[in-house]
Amino acid sequence: MLVKRAQLGDKEAFVQLIKDMESSLYKVSKAILLSDSECLDAVQETILIAYTNLHQVREPKFFKTWITRILINECNKIRKVQTKVVKMDVYLEPSISEQREIFVDLQTAIDSLEPDLRTVITLYYYEDLSIKEIGTILNIAVGTVKSRLNRARAKLSSLIEGHKVEGRLLHE
Repeated sequence: MLVKRAQLGDKEAFVQLIKDMESSLYKVSKAILLSDSECLDAVQETILIAYTNLHQVREPKFFKTWITRILINECNKIRKVQTKVVKMDVYLEPSISEQREIFVDLQTAIDSLEPDLRTVITLYYYEDLSIKEIGTILNIAVGTVKSRLNRARAKLSSLIEGHKVEGRLLHE
């Protein structure tokens, strides 16, 4: 197992662990921070902390949960010092497919959610984590995770349906 090898000082094993999780870490950070540069900062800081504290992982199967918790803490630190939220503009080609438009609408709707709701949606749907795992990572009760998922789904449904009625796309 890579985690055990990394804990024994195998740097290549740690690099492989991070490569395997890099995309996942970025998606989670993006759900919280939105700004690419802040996301990259959070991921880099998380990797450094994980490398320094790898000995704290008692069960290799919990490595993903452990490093995701570190990432969320780092994202929250960055969010606390933000003076304003920077929304990333989405530049689209005029001849975009309908499927891409739907994805952009959904992503725009997700981006407009409050950070707590955006985080649970990302962890559940994009990172395929269970409700119990999300509760552990965020240090909240399972009931709170379910409540946030339900609130997020309701808001997303309302946002998307509202824009269908108006006959326009969210990104226009």
